[in-house]
Amino acid sequence: MKTRQTTLIFIALLNLFSFQLLAQKSNYSELIANNAAKIELKVIAWRHDIHQNPELGNREFRTAELIAKHLQSLGIDIKTKVGVTGVVGILKGDKPGPVIALRADMDALPVEETNDLPFASKVKTMYNGKETSVMHACGHDAHVAILMGVAEVLASMKKELKGTIKFIFQPAEEGAPKGEEGGADLMVKEGVLENPKVEAIFGLHINSQLEVGSLSYRPAGFMAGASDFKITVKGKPSHGAYPWLSVDPILVSAQIITSLQQIVSRNVNLTENAAVVTIGSINGGNRSNIIPNQVEMMGTVRTLSNEDESLIYSRIKQIAEKTAEAAGATAVVEVPYTIRYPVTFNNPVLTKAMLPSLQKSAGVENVLLIPAVTGSEDFSFYAQKVPGLFFRLGGMPKGKDPKTAGPHHTPQFMVDDTAFKLGVITFCNLVFDYAELSKK
Repeated sequence: MKTRQTTLIFIALLNLFSFQLLAQKSNYSELIANNAAKIELKVIAWRHDIHQNPELGNREFRTAELIAKHLQSLGIDIKTKVGVTGVVGILKGDKPGPVIALRADMDALPVEETNDLPFASKVKTMYNGKETSVMHACGHDAHVAILMGVAEVLASMKKELKGTIKFIFQPAEEGAPKGEEGGADLMVKEGVLENPKVEAIFGLHINSQLEVGSLSYRPAGFMAGASDFKITVKGKPSHGAYPWLSVDPILVSAQIITSLQQIVSRNVNLTENAAVVTIGSINGGNRSNIIPNQVEMMGTVRTLSNEDESLIYSRIKQIAEKTAEAAGATAVVEVPYTIRYPVTFNNPVLTKAMLPSLQKSAGVENVLLIPAVTGSEDFSFYAQKVPGLFFRLGGMPKGKDPKTAGPHHTPQFMVDDTAFKLGVITFCNLVFDYAELSKK
C-alpha cells in the first residue's frame, strides 16, 4: 500500500499543473454532460422507486436485484451477495488505464416519513424485535440511482474509457444489525478492493442543507470517526413509595448522563478538534410507582483523531462505573457497541489533483471548501486501504433556507430531484480525468 500511495503522490505532484490544463480542455466533458442529461429522468425514476421501497442494512434484497439487473443490461460483469447483499460491477474500458472504484450505499433507516410526496415511503418492517417504519432519511436512494446512471454513461463511452471501473453498491452503511457484520468494513474484508486491485476510490454524499448545483469537500480529515456505546446501570428495585429500599438506576443514569457532557467541555482540547458525546436512547421501568432493576442507555461518540477517541472511551467507562459505584449500583459499559467507523480521510494529494474535476463539473464558484463535520461515513474503511476522495453533493432546492431544510436522519429529510445530474457528471469527470492523470 505504501508503495502504491507513494507512486500516486509522485505522479500527482509531477503532473498537477499540466493536469489542471488538461481538466479544462477535456474532450469528454461535453459528451459526459450530454449523456447525463439524456438519462436524467431515468435516474430520477430509479430514485423514486428505491425511495418507495426502502430496506434496512443487510436486508437490501430488492435494491440489490434492481442494481444487478441494470448493470447486466449494460454488459457489465457483476458479483452479487458481496458483504451480505452488496453488488459489485466491473466495466473494462477499451483502452489501458487504472482501476478506479466508485461507491454508493444502499440502506435506509428505521424512520417514519412525514413528507407529503407521491413516492413517500409507507414501508414497515421488524427492527430490534419491534415493528418500525422504514425511510431513506439519509439519501442513499439518491446515491444508488446516481451510480446506476454513472454506470450507464460510462458503459456508453466504453470505447473512450481508459482502464477499469469498479462499481461498489454497498449495504449497511448505517451499521449492520446487532450480531451481524456488514458495511464497508466487511466488503473490504471480502476483497472488494482486490481482483482487480483498486488504485483510487471516489464517493459522494448528497446533502439536504447544501444548495443544488453545489459541491463541498475538504482534504485530510473530512468526517468524524464514530462509535456507538451502551451503558447498562443495574440497581435494586423497590416500590416507588419506598425509595430508601432501592438503589435507583434511573437516578444514577441521570447523574451519568449529566457527567458525560463534561467530557467534551473539560477533557477534549477543542482548539484542535471537535468532538461529540450524545445519549440518544434511554430505557428503564414500566410504571410510575415502581423503581426498576436496571436502565439501559445508548449513545454515540464522534471524534476527528484516534487520540481523542481513546480519551473519550476511557472517560465514558470511568464516569459510568464510578458514578454507579458511588451510589451502590453497577454500570456495564460496552464501547464501541455495534459499530466503529474511522475518520473519513481524503488523501490530500489526490484531493488537490482532482479539484479541477469538481470545479469543471459544478463551476469554480460552486465548489466549496468546508470545515470538518461531525457526521461519519464508513467510506473511511476504503480510504484506509487506497487513496480516496469523498465529497458532498447539494440536494437542497435553490433559494431555500438551510435552517428550514429537513436534516438527515429525520422524518422531514428530503432532497431535490434536480441534484442528481450533477452527481452523475462529477463521477464521470473524475473517472476520465483521473485516468488521464495516472497515465502521465
